[in-house]
Amino acid sequence: MSSLVAGKYVALLFLGRDIAHRVHLKTRSYAEHKALNEFYDEIVGHADDFAEAYQGKYNEILDIPLLTNDKKGTIADVLENQMQWIEDNRESICPRKETALHNIIDEAVGLYLSTIYKLRFLK
Repeated sequence: MSSLVAGKYVALLFLGRDIAHRVHLKTRSYAEHKALNEFYDEIVGHADDFAEAYQGKYNEILDIPLLTNDKKGTIADVLENQMQWIEDNRESICPRKETALHNIIDEAVGLYLSTIYKLRFLK
């Protein structure tokens, strides 16, 4: 377990929110506009819930870096890439036995999946 990876996880959710909000304001697609609105409205709550629970569990304040997007492509591609990073790094974010923390991560991943579906199939 690494608090640096946990902090990066929270930062990644913040980055996803920022990117989604920017695309939301530029899109001409109503479906994309609505899907991204839902994503950026909800993802920060998941980040906040995780950070508070993590800090409560480990009695440690997370260092949350400022990330930049290095993934090119559509917003769906960017969100899919972020979701894959989360899945690939779950065990580094926190031990699997911390089911309450993983439940919060699961909720964020569910939001990513739902948003990606809406962006790819509900045009």
